[in-house]
Amino acid sequence: MIHHLFGLRRWTDCLNALALVGVSGVLWFAFLWQIVYHDLPCPLCLLQRVAFTMVGIGLMLNVCFGSRPAHYGIAILSALAGMVSSARQVLLHIAPGDPGYGMPFLGLHFYTWALVAFFLLALYLGVLLMLDGMKQKDAADIPRSPGWLGNLGVYSFLVILLVMFVATLLECGLGPCPDDPTDYLWIPGK
Repeated sequence: MIHHLFGLRRWTDCLNALALVGVSGVLWFAFLWQIVYHDLPCPLCLLQRVAFTMVGIGLMLNVCFGSRPAHYGIAILSALAGMVSSARQVLLHIAPGDPGYGMPFLGLHFYTWALVAFFLLALYLGVLLMLDGMKQKDAADIPRSPGWLGNLGVYSFLVILLVMFVATLLECGLGPCPDDPTDYLWIPGK
């Protein structure tokens, strides 16, 4: 009741859409960095991208079908899995003198940025879950309109998923990805 009084439901819808745009932006940035700098993702990097994708799926479900605890659960558990994957990679390269994997961005490698991003996403999603007035049974059947921000997030997210799928297929083929990829497996002459 109080959520309706202060318009928190509308704000949490907007914040879910904004988070989805943010996750899409992270994935787009990583992909564009890969293309521009020919900095191919390693298997742990790909796991982190999968975790960002799963966080995005939870957010997209909230945007398209309304907020549900299960949707937040998908996103929060995926953020935790992403934290584990990125922390593992940070720990692999923590020794003094280790140059790390890939090119750094603003002084930190992408896996370090990913660890920070997953932690912040888990906090953000936990706060949203507490603020969000879950739909009442009588309101569950009302069709939703995600709005322009929600549409931007959903379409941007779906396009980057398709692009990343094709890029990963070109890099790894149908088998396991190399530990230290230098070229795309399915692009001849590279």
